Amino acid sequence: MMRIQCLLSFILLLAPLSDGFSPHISLSFRENTASYSTTDDVGPSDYDSNTLIDPSVKPLAIDLNPEDELIRDDLKRELLLLSSVSDRGLFLSNEEKDIVVDIITQLEALNPTEQTARECYGEWDLVMASTQAFKSSPFFQAIRVVLNDKNAADNVFGLHEAATSIGKVGRVKQMIGEDGSFTSEVNLELGIMPGMPITVKGTVITKASFEIVGSEQLDLFIRTTQVKKSNVPVLDQLLDQYPFELPVGDIYNRVGGNVPVVSLKTFYVDESMRITRDVDDNFYVFSRA
Repeated sequence: MMRIQCLLSFILLLAPLSDGFSPHISLSFRENTASYSTTDDVGPSDYDSNTLIDPSVKPLAIDLNPEDELIRDDLKRELLLLSSVSDRGLFLSNEEKDIVVDIITQLEALNPTEQTARECYGEWDLVMASTQAFKSSPFFQAIRVVLNDKNAADNVFGLHEAATSIGKVGRVKQMIGEDGSFTSEVNLELGIMPGMPITVKGTVITKASFEIVGSEQLDLFIRTTQVKKSNVPVLDQLLDQYPFELPVGDIYNRVGGNVPVVSLKTFYVDESMRITRDVDDNFYVFSRA
């Protein structure tokens, strides 16, 4: 019981991070219907950008034209460049955000893979997101599903503004196995007091299983969550001596009667990049590690 309380307390302490290292910067991306391309008149003309609003009805586009490979490469280069200078999109200007949305829109329209969900296997690093980076974790996605209300979820995740003013989201990684395993690692760092070099660090590791639904959808079922690599002496020693994974899935099942299903849809994937959207149409861009 003590280990459960310590683990829950530490996760909840880290959870308010979101964009705590810049709490007043909005990550709101506007969906834009303009086209972005490196050459004239090469963008697909039959792409309905209005379907971006609701990923549940958005069709998976498939582009098998080999001549479009150069366009995809140019778009991906531009996207990675914007990611590298903006901390995964956090510090983009409004104009740059519009450019990113244009790039995402075109890449999704130029998707070269027919069964995207079956090509997501491997290890991926998050390089761009239209929302807080930590939300890519099934742990936080499951909270969104349980609340069943976007505004309520935004309020919960927005509590960080009242809780902290300094923090950092480090590497965000996903490992997707052909055996149906899904592992998320989110490195978090929380500043305790503004102006003071005191931080709490930890890696939130969430494990889930998944089922493939249709051509682009993964349905995730959260299993366990644990914290590793903590810099809190007592907690770090306790977790090292008594490795423990919080059975989040079992807890959800006992309390609510079922494990929340986290649905993620991948509208673009190739050998090096993946673009996935959650139930609220937030996009997450991953680069193959």
